[in-house]
Amino acid sequence: MEISVSRQDLLRELTASQSVVERKTTIPILSNFLIEADEDRLAITATDLDQSMRTSCAAKVKKPGSCTIPARKLYDYVKLLPEGDVSIKLMDNHWVQIRSGRSNTKMVGMARANFPQVPEFPSTGAIAIPVASLRNLIAKTIFAISNEESRYTLNGALLILKAESIAMVATDGHRLAHIEKSGENFPSMGAEKKTLIPRKALSELQSLLGNTDAESVEFADDDSTLFFRIGHRVLTSRKLTGQFPNYEAVLPRDNNKFAIVRSEDLSRSIQLTSQFADERSGAIKIRLEQNELKISASSTDSGESEDVIETPYSFDPLVVGFNSAYLLDFLKAIGNTGEVRLEFKDAQSAGQMRPEDGQEDYKYRYIIMPMRI
Repeated sequence: MEISVSRQDLLRELTASQSVVERKTTIPILSNFLIEADEDRLAITATDLDQSMRTSCAAKVKKPGSCTIPARKLYDYVKLLPEGDVSIKLMDNHWVQIRSGRSNTKMVGMARANFPQVPEFPSTGAIAIPVASLRNLIAKTIFAISNEESRYTLNGALLILKAESIAMVATDGHRLAHIEKSGENFPSMGAEKKTLIPRKALSELQSLLGNTDAESVEFADDDSTLFFRIGHRVLTSRKLTGQFPNYEAVLPRDNNKFAIVRSEDLSRSIQLTSQFADERSGAIKIRLEQNELKISASSTDSGESEDVIETPYSFDPLVVGFNSAYLLDFLKAIGNTGEVRLEFKDAQSAGQMRPEDGQEDYKYRYIIMPMRI
């Protein structure tokens, strides 16, 4: 194999792929990129067996072929090269020569035959999802996914596709984020389709969606794998098995007490007081009384703090405790702008938060379990 490729193009695709490469692997080949050259394209593949990324760029192919190169080493090396062309040539014993300008480097590769087979994008059944919609859905839910490995059905977000809407929901058992976008058009959808997408794949998708000019993502799946094609890049992920909990059962029905406050004010107030919350629980107290919302926290180690926000509240007084970090996650997700509506039933029931002046076609709600304080 012998090729020449622009350093800029090569670096762009290595950057898109390198986060998939397994860092601490017991299988050495997984630390390598698979590089394949054919006709006038250079294809780069990375995998950690749970997910894979395949991407490509234009190249001058003098001699088609393939090789594997240590991923981290190649990425760090190409990053430091000056602009211009980079030539890559396969030598004997899987060594790979890389030349650019006056730099001449040889890296120790491994046999192509050892690189695992990566699943191919299915030829039929793909659904086109608008990039902007999917990016928004991920940003509004990914933070609520559970980090506990033992609760593996909560280690992802549920994507729900219907003929005219797309929704995503994530929960860790203490809080739940749900967002639905109406006005979409998926003519090929018969019944609704529910797919559990692992957190790792979502965060990979998030960075791909943030760096593309493509209008839509092609999404497909088979029995064991999820596929996302964005322009010339294909991300695959092993499916999470198991049943996502019945989230509809926990959506509050009769939270009839509410207060509306500016997100910015609420965020600042929570940040001020939460410095004095118990370090382990992060618990703060929300007290709603006639036309005001009081936020307070106290701990034996650091002291106590209270902050008051004026708000037109005219229901029975209410005191409820929440994890401050969970509240701030939601406010950060909506960008700390506009107003937010806090809806309550009583001190023992889940509270609900949603943007008061949200976009018409997006319905976003965040449900959070109370804490005893």
